[in-house]
Order: sequence, then C-alpha cells, then structure tokens
Amino acid sequence: MQERKERVGILMEALPYIQKYTGKTIVVKYGGAAMTNDALKTSVMNDIVLLSLVGVNVVLVHGGGPEISSTLAALGKESVFIDGLRYTDAETADVVAMVLAGKVNKTLVSLIHKAKGKAIGLCGADGAMLQVKKMETSDLGFVGDIVAVDATSILMTLENGFVPVIATVGVDETGQLYNINADTAAAEIAAALKAEKLIFMTDVRGVLQDKDDENSFIPDIELWKIADLQDAGVITGGMIPKTEGCKSAIARGLKEAVIIDGRIEHSILLELFSDTGIGTLLHR
Repeated sequence: MQERKERVGILMEALPYIQKYTGKTIVVKYGGAAMTNDALKTSVMNDIVLLSLVGVNVVLVHGGGPEISSTLAALGKESVFIDGLRYTDAETADVVAMVLAGKVNKTLVSLIHKAKGKAIGLCGADGAMLQVKKMETSDLGFVGDIVAVDATSILMTLENGFVPVIATVGVDETGQLYNINADTAAAEIAAALKAEKLIFMTDVRGVLQDKDDENSFIPDIELWKIADLQDAGVITGGMIPKTEGCKSAIARGLKEAVIIDGRIEHSILLELFSDTGIGTLLHR
C-alpha cells in the first residue's frame, strides 16, 4: 500500500509541471557522459520520447568532440586545441561535418526511433539554420560565430510531430561549413525559438562555488551575478559559454535555463517534473 501511495505521489507531483510544459518548447544541449554511457543514452532518449508524448516540443542539440577526436586519430591526424577550442583546418572541418552531421546525428535519431519516438536529423547548414562568420577573437581556422538563426526547418519538424536532432555545424554566405561551439549554438537556437527552458547536460552537479567540491553546489543564479562569479573564478572553462549563452538567450526571450548533471539517469525528467529539480537554474 505504501509503495502505491509513493507512486501516486510521484505522478501527482509531476502533474502541474506536465501542464506547465505541454505545448511549450524545451531545448536540450546533449553532451558529456550521457553521450558515451549506453545506459545514460537510453535514459536520455526515453526522457525525450516521454516528453514528446505528453505534448512537449523537444529540440535536441548535440556536439561530439570525443567522436571527432577518435576519427581524426584513426585518420592519423592530431587534434589541436587552443584555449580549450578545437583548431579546425579545412581537413578537420570536413571530418567535423562528417562525424557530427553523419555518424553522431544519425545514431541519436536511430536511438529515438528505437525508443518508439519520431526524430529527424538536421545540422546548422540545413535551411541555413545556423548562419556564421569566421570567429574574430582568435584564429581557429574554420570555427564560426553565429550571426543569425533561421528556425524555419526546426519549426517545420516540430509541427509535423518529430523531434529535431541538430548537429552544430554552421554555414557562411559562401556555403563554407564551420565548426561551432555546441553550448553557444544551443543557446542561440533556444533564443530564436523563445523556448520555455534550455537544459545543459554536463558531467558535474551544476555550477559549484568550489569546482573540487560538489557539496558547494549553487542551486540558482540570477543573471546579474554571472559576471561577478566569473571574476571570482567560480564560473570558468566550459561553464563560461553556457552561462554567457544563457544570459544572452534570456535577454532575447528564453524563459530560463538550467545546468544539470547528465550522469544521473532520467535527469531531464527529474529537473522538469519534480518540485526541487536537480540543477543550477539561471534566471532573471
């Protein structure tokens, strides 16, 4: 009897959140251990299918750095990083497009289909979705900054009942393909869609006051505090494009963003459909 009550309690706790998000758009930036661990992969795909079935419009945005590095190594080419970003010469740009828009993207689409969902794989070059120019701040080769997002292909996919699975490859006005930071791309897509929520999946609990102590977890951050936390060395490395992207996207219509621990099974559902959530919430 107690077990039944607990199950009913879980469902009733979820009910107002299902009502809140039904008909709304959620953008998920998929990465970290959740992309490499088979059990976590299955968990994420099941979460996405469940959300779709209850009427939530889910957009899945992904990178694939480890897959790119392993493919380059198999081709006898060394991966080169400058300030944590991949240097992308012409040959590497071809590999990035092949791996992200091909192998990784279609694998994720097939996993959603395996979970009885419906998905269509896209990349930023499709319909000139992610329009870019060469990054100006440093010379990383064919690494681009997004200058515009055309969400037409995403909206068409959603309107026809499919989950858009988006590889973060962009295109410039000449048709040249560019590598793009996946966190930045997810934030720009969320802003263009005026999404209800943007979820970043990472390999840490969230933003930590002390990066070596997960007990120093910060449950929520108002946007005006982001610069102070960066200056204090709390937000560093890969958290910078996430938080900066969130700040920019929220200023342009995104409701809120959250950084969650993708190492936890069903972390997306726990964040969206429970009273406490599990990540660091970024908000006005």
